[in-house]
Amino acid sequence: MSPLPMPSGGAPVKKGHGSLVMTRVKPAVIVVGSFATLLVIVQIVNSAMSYRLDPRFGIVPRTWHGLTGILTAPLLHGSWGHLLSNLLPLVIFGVLIMFGTARQFVAVTALVWLVSGLGVWLFGQTGSATVGASGLVFGWLAYLIARGVFTRSFGQILLGVVLLVVWGSLFWTGIVKVAVADITGVVTISWQAHLFGAIGGVLAAFLVAKADGPRKSKKPTAAIPQSF
Repeated sequence: MSPLPMPSGGAPVKKGHGSLVMTRVKPAVIVVGSFATLLVIVQIVNSAMSYRLDPRFGIVPRTWHGLTGILTAPLLHGSWGHLLSNLLPLVIFGVLIMFGTARQFVAVTALVWLVSGLGVWLFGQTGSATVGASGLVFGWLAYLIARGVFTRSFGQILLGVVLLVVWGSLFWTGIVKVAVADITGVVTISWQAHLFGAIGGVLAAFLVAKADGPRKSKKPTAAIPQSF
């Protein structure tokens, strides 16, 4: 029998472009939507406890107990406004990254999560407790913008340019302006989380492109139909 289903015209059956897109959209929405839902649930609990979880599970720079916050701080927020300001870009950037593979999404997220958290722990303001998923937002955005530069993919470069035009001002307002304000006075926004999140995103883009390079260079040989 033939290994490929053949319609009456003798051509192999192919999946439509719409079906291929849907197979990527559905898991992306499920994974990122579940993460967004988790953030909302944690926020409900945290707000009900008068935000007592923030100093306990936030990143407290250069303290041993503050190391725990590297893993837990992105799940916590200081207010509902803080959470809502992160949710929309988080969902958009997360879904765009999930259009690749789930393994790639996990690897990029883990690297951004750790680099952002370690940056805050090493260079954050003494005595502060940093919480929030904005480090992930900046890291995912930096990854999506930088990815095309390393992969030299026209589609990814185009996406990066669009995101830079729409969201690029975040790097100025969330890193440069806040860092300058921090030098001249006390600020309540952690530019360190934003900066090191972005650094983690660029690093992830470089590593992903490097890992994909050998696989893309191997051109698959044409399959020869066989019957048994």
